Amino acid sequence: MRRGELESRILILVTLALVAFGIVMVYSATSAAAAVGGTDPNYYLVRQGAYALVGIGLLLAAQRWDFRRLRYLAPPLVLVTIALLVAVLVLGTPVNGARRWLTLGPVAFQPSELAKLALAIWAAAYLSRHRAPRTLGELARPFGLLAGLVAALVVVEPDLGTAIAIVLMLFAILLVAGTPFRVLGGAAGIVALAGIVAIWAEPYRRARFFAFLDPWDDAQGSGFQIVQAMIGMGSGGIFGVGVGQGVQKIFYLPEAKTDMMLASIGEEVGLIGISGVVFAYLLFAFAGMKIALGCRDPFGKRLAAGLTTLVCGQAALNASAVLGIAPLTGIPLPFLSYGGSSLIVLLASVGILLNIAHHGDRAAASVRDRGRGDGRARSPRARGGGRAHGERRVRDARRVAGSRRSAARS
Repeated sequence: MRRGELESRILILVTLALVAFGIVMVYSATSAAAAVGGTDPNYYLVRQGAYALVGIGLLLAAQRWDFRRLRYLAPPLVLVTIALLVAVLVLGTPVNGARRWLTLGPVAFQPSELAKLALAIWAAAYLSRHRAPRTLGELARPFGLLAGLVAALVVVEPDLGTAIAIVLMLFAILLVAGTPFRVLGGAAGIVALAGIVAIWAEPYRRARFFAFLDPWDDAQGSGFQIVQAMIGMGSGGIFGVGVGQGVQKIFYLPEAKTDMMLASIGEEVGLIGISGVVFAYLLFAFAGMKIALGCRDPFGKRLAAGLTTLVCGQAALNASAVLGIAPLTGIPLPFLSYGGSSLIVLLASVGILLNIAHHGDRAAASVRDRGRGDGRARSPRARGGGRAHGERRVRDARRVAGSRRSAARS
């Protein structure tokens, strides 16, 4: 089996399995409520299926497109993303008090989803050309300033959960690039302080935070969503009540098809189903990080780590909120929750990961890995055998010279 082939197969199987299961669960979470309300039960099924087809098409295209070309698209992609994030604050369609969607005819798009991918590409490209930050000052310019600008625009929408996912992804890229732990620790402190300010500045965020601490204190108010999620998870038991047989999704569990998809899964397929979903994300994390660690190209290594963290970090944030071990953030469950922008961007990210798995070991010996701190080329042969390699080259040179002298005499 070729290098990266096992990881590629794991990624493809896990991703397609999650997408297929997600389509089934989206239909289960929406059809009953639609039938009771007198609307089309197949509405969300058809749309999620269409999003999946578009995303799989982008996955196949990204799998065949050399990932190294992405580094040249990083600056314009970031500029376009910032422009869209500003535009959504002015022109966005308000939904539940938030402006997160730009509507173009029948299509609604979330620029914040594109921001995740754009920042991952830019950060990987920047840190593959420059030495990893050694102080908070080096981290702030321009890396921290750009990340802070994008995160601030996302928080204003408001969408604190997506901002947290972006920060987690960037921390993973910085870690793989070789940023010292003391710098990452200082940056984490600054980010945590900013997060506390963001929570305290909005009344609904404060309510969510206190509901997380004691959801039963206001079970019919701020704690309603967490309480209903717990009831749904507990009702499923070991094996669940059966796909399509859940009752929490029918006007009891808010956002059953998006943020609370894991609670719907827990009710209908039980602990066994939840364990399968968690295992699938662990497999994804294993395959993605193996691809990152095995990639010789500095840009590909950082990008693979960032994209893997983007998927698995969002899954961890969503699961933590549904299980009541973290405050609600509004993060969807990757590949499973309903949502076109998230599904399409994540499937395109998987395509990039597959391309890195297939071509990441073809980096030339002259590629510089700035994360090493010395700026020297990372030679694939220079792993403990430098002296022996030099002696072989001398012997080969002498052999060639001897052959030329013999040919000259004859």
